[in-house]
Amino acid sequence: MRAVRRRGTSPRARLPVHALVLGSISSVQVGAAWATTIFHQVGASGACLLRLASASVVLLAFARPKLRSLSRRQWLSACALGLVLAGMNLTFYHAISRIPLGTAVTIEFIGPLLVALAGSRRARDLVWAVLAAGGIVALCNGFSSGANTAGLILAAVAGLLWAAYILLQAQLGRAFSDSSGLAVAMSVAALVALPLGVGSGAGHLLVPGTLGVGVAVGMLSSAIPYSLELKALRSLSTSTFGVLMSLEPAFAAMAGAVVIGQTISVRDGLGIGLVCIASLGASLTSRTPPEPLNIAA
Repeated sequence: MRAVRRRGTSPRARLPVHALVLGSISSVQVGAAWATTIFHQVGASGACLLRLASASVVLLAFARPKLRSLSRRQWLSACALGLVLAGMNLTFYHAISRIPLGTAVTIEFIGPLLVALAGSRRARDLVWAVLAAGGIVALCNGFSSGANTAGLILAAVAGLLWAAYILLQAQLGRAFSDSSGLAVAMSVAALVALPLGVGSGAGHLLVPGTLGVGVAVGMLSSAIPYSLELKALRSLSTSTFGVLMSLEPAFAAMAGAVVIGQTISVRDGLGIGLVCIASLGASLTSRTPPEPLNIAA
């Protein structure tokens, strides 16, 4: 892999920056794996609410948006992104309550891959699409199980919403000059998830142990990766960032195995590998890579 050499930087100086992105990926996936440990207490919707609510509190404290001064365009952009954030996280959490984390993230990863390949007419991009399709076919080996079918469908819906999130995030970036837009969007997402989360978790949401895990998940899945990626993107090119993010499905499988003892079959491993390669190829050859921010899922 050829990284973009920036003026005044050496390979040693760039290495920690790459480590920041890998640390962000690890944090997101460990957070997702840890969230599954409270599903039996508050359900997938309750865990999602705790994650979104705690992340919104941190982002609001960090960005301190001036709500009264927001324009109509800014409100519309933030609310649209918030709605998509809520839907994406709810469907993803319900997916990982049914299927292994690595499988769910790999299926979901098709969303960003579709955005990267959208509108391309180059023959080499067809190769990435075929590889990704092969990976999905391998992962869908469990379609004979009703629970697995529901999980795969939910992960696919989460992936489509992730694609919408990428597009709306770019729109939000044009409406806001700082991170206050994301703080508002995350707060909207928490409000949207509130009825389902309360209905699922009820009084268990405020049990100290469960609440503590939920807050930790919010930090691991949103606040920490957001901070790491902001620092990394000051020195990394978008294409290099995309290459590193292509490892996310593999990291998800490892997090599922290490944190909650999930196993991955040889066929599943092949599927995950094919999607990682497809994403890697798309990131290396994409002309207009999407704005990178992996705070959402």
